[in-house]
Amino acid sequence: MPTKQPRRTQEERRSETERRVLDAATRLIAERGSRAVTLGEVGREAGYSRGIVHAHFGNRERLLEAVVRDAQRFDVPDVPGTGLDRLGALVVAYLGNLRDRRPTTGAFLLLWAESVAGEPVLGPLFAERDDAFRAALAESVRDGAADGSIRAEADPEAVAVVLLGLLRGIGMQQASPAGPFVDDVLAAQVVGILRHGLATD
Repeated sequence: MPTKQPRRTQEERRSETERRVLDAATRLIAERGSRAVTLGEVGREAGYSRGIVHAHFGNRERLLEAVVRDAQRFDVPDVPGTGLDRLGALVVAYLGNLRDRRPTTGAFLLLWAESVAGEPVLGPLFAERDDAFRAALAESVRDGAADGSIRAEADPEAVAVVLLGLLRGIGMQQASPAGPFVDDVLAAQVVGILRHGLATD
């Protein structure tokens, strides 16, 4: 006799619906950008009505915001050691996210390109998210300067700008059909360049 599955809670059902809608929106945006995607299409792709998408996200702008926030979510391991070690772990985690979360990273990079082109909803959102990421990078540089693993003359904000540009550039290359695949060798090379430029020894 088959075992009866426990009933899911309302919160579990809501969470599953939101996940399916986010995944559907991400796939569609990765294929053709956000401007060509409607709430109705997202609903159909997710197996729901437009009304379900509207009920969970309100409007297109809030759905795009949720896609961007979801795409930027990645786990950074808690690395014991120096500020330089933690900075390297952050870089490896970012590159691993590029590798492991397709089409999510493709959608994220297309949305970022749209924000640069003046998309009014995305511009402020990416400014806020990029500021937060640069701040996290700069904090690791400051930690490294304080513990002696990073040269004292390294400017934390400047290093953060350079690193974000490097990481975003690798992502844009990978997003193109003929782009390189981000693997452990490439990640190790980036960390090696980072250490060569910043380490005290």
